Amino acid sequence: MAPRVLLQPNQVAADASGNWSLVEEKPAFLEQVFGQAIGSGFRKPVAGRPVYQIIHRTRGRIRLRVPKIIHNADYAARLEELAAADPHISGIRIKRSAASVTISYVPGLLPEEDLPYYLEQILIKAQTPGFLTAGASPPTENPVSLWSELKLPATAALLALISGPLGFSLAPGLIGTTIALAAIPVAKRAAFGVFQQRRLNIDFLDTLAISITTIQGHFLTSASMLALIELGETIRDRTARSSQNNTSDLLKSLARFAWVERGGEKQQIPIEQVEPGETVIVYPGEQIPVDGRILQGKALVDEQKLTGESMPVVRHQGQEVYASTLVRSGQIYILAAKVGAETRAGRTLQLIQDAPVHDTRIENYAAKIADRAVMPALILSGAVFALTGNAARAASILTLDFATGIRVSVPTTVMASLSYAARRGILIRSGRALEKLAQVDAIVFDKTGTLTQGEVAICGIKTPVGVSKKRVLQLAAAAEQRITHPVADAIMRHANYHEVTIPPRGEWEYQVGLGIKASIEGEMVLVGSDRFLRQENIDLEPLYHHHPHLQHPEHPAIYVASNGQILGLIQYTDPPRPESREVVDILSGQIGAEIHMLTGDSWHRARTVAAQLDIPEANTHAEAFPECKAKVIQELCEQGKTVAFVGDGLNDSAALAYADVSVSFRDGSEVARETADVVLMKNDLWGLVEAITIARNAKSIIYQNTGIVAIPNLSGLAIAATVGMNPMAATLINNGSSVIAGVNGLRPYITSIGYSDFN
Repeated sequence: MAPRVLLQPNQVAADASGNWSLVEEKPAFLEQVFGQAIGSGFRKPVAGRPVYQIIHRTRGRIRLRVPKIIHNADYAARLEELAAADPHISGIRIKRSAASVTISYVPGLLPEEDLPYYLEQILIKAQTPGFLTAGASPPTENPVSLWSELKLPATAALLALISGPLGFSLAPGLIGTTIALAAIPVAKRAAFGVFQQRRLNIDFLDTLAISITTIQGHFLTSASMLALIELGETIRDRTARSSQNNTSDLLKSLARFAWVERGGEKQQIPIEQVEPGETVIVYPGEQIPVDGRILQGKALVDEQKLTGESMPVVRHQGQEVYASTLVRSGQIYILAAKVGAETRAGRTLQLIQDAPVHDTRIENYAAKIADRAVMPALILSGAVFALTGNAARAASILTLDFATGIRVSVPTTVMASLSYAARRGILIRSGRALEKLAQVDAIVFDKTGTLTQGEVAICGIKTPVGVSKKRVLQLAAAAEQRITHPVADAIMRHANYHEVTIPPRGEWEYQVGLGIKASIEGEMVLVGSDRFLRQENIDLEPLYHHHPHLQHPEHPAIYVASNGQILGLIQYTDPPRPESREVVDILSGQIGAEIHMLTGDSWHRARTVAAQLDIPEANTHAEAFPECKAKVIQELCEQGKTVAFVGDGLNDSAALAYADVSVSFRDGSEVARETADVVLMKNDLWGLVEAITIARNAKSIIYQNTGIVAIPNLSGLAIAATVGMNPMAATLINNGSSVIAGVNGLRPYITSIGYSDFN
């Protein structure tokens, strides 16, 4: 570890790489302060220290209220940078408007009782502009270089090599001291296991082996073992997700101003000033700023942003409407019930913030496997020493742990697989995400924009005998031109694609939720719902006589009539992506995953798409708001399934946050992209199949490497326990198998280089 700057108590020290750490001395008065802070009140003001309050705390996450960030953007930015550069902190979310700071941290790196003190030091340090030391790097995706993290173990190994096989004379004290300093992280993890977790872990065994071989003067043995251990730990840390969920823009996406009635007058005011119980007016083209009930008027409301509903719906007096939805046409007066963070859209943000926070590093297989072997290894080593009195033979047994090889090969395999996936247009953000992809046995898809194209398309035109389909399309396009409605857009695209000449539109009248009446080339044309045409006394029987099935249509339709006569109808749909059916078949067949579809759209449309893609109706969930989507994901997880959720919209972000592994698209909403563990940069579902294949291939390589490491080490252990083995020979077996496994773990990366060369 790099030398540290010595500061006074109550400060934090930074090494040359910008890693901040706590100075050991802790004044007693701070413990009293924090005893008060953890309660309901703010910490008592102390000169030079920021006022804050601990709002909520769970293992791995703590939420603070820091009033200073509301009016001081620079302070908030410095706080964010400090947290990003800190190795103990895995993420920070700052919401200035609410004075909220949510910090995610890696459990176990600091004692839980020291965490508040540690965080206060960061709050203090952020008050000083230019807080980073001269040698510090600005926070980036990987703020600390690999060399800076491995310089001490590498230096120790180099010194041991120079004084050993290379034959140069170096002071043993220098080499031993360097090894001791480099072994501090291993010793700390061992101490944490003993004193905090009350168990002996593999780090304890490694610390013991390194200590014995170093005392005996086998410097190359201990230094090379140490270098490999720390290499694996460093790679494991660097495959953690470094880009944090950026959900703060959710509330920013809501309307910033609202029209209200006050004192009999209409006023436009900031949304923060709207009070529940006030009357809010929303005009065409405006976003609804509150949750509430319509008092007066009727409007065509686009709810796709909130619910995923692909088609606008008509809302009228007495019905509920929600913030973040869009009035496409009409004007409504709303009795405000909920505003800001209390709306459905605001609660979506809260759902994301309350989602479980995971350690995003790869799981430590070495620790899991080898921890079980710690006591047997200690007993066997002690028995050999008791029988032979030979400390070298006892040290050989401790050296022959196969965890070292797994510690190197598993992170190496993960890092290589992440690199390969990136070259294939699949951004997998962390080692944990790769692991969960390999374990996935349930995949939940959003419908609109994920399984479907997310855009209305014309799928058919039906007419009575003798009526031209082209004429029906021509009149419909003429009537619908410049109408802001998804179906109108689809009709215009369809007409342009077929190069239909669109005549000018004369006088026209649009009725919200029904249709349009327009004068076109001397004809009085009606375009709208069947209810609209019946209201205008149009007989639909000539159309149904030739197409009886249209009375119970598979697809929604818009009807066209001219001069009192029905001319036909135009059917439309949100068609599935071209690859959806084949991808679903592969995922359910070859991959063996249980497929679900989850949507805010209507049951009718959900069942239609599910039938097209052969998704069982029992696995189809419709008319689901964001909180319902999150609940479905949680229920599947509680059944013991490893769940992947695939979605692209704002309304999907809560479900993405609760899934074991979340998948979105490059062109998805910003919140969905930032919440997702996997981003498909090519914007098609084939990337999901490939991502799972890459993950399972990585898992297969990890199993191979376990055998590559375990077999030689177990054989060496048998020899060391019976006839004896020199510690250097044990190190060659242990480190040699580790290197071979590590090289084998690089196979995905080598493949990615070859792929890049030929593409």
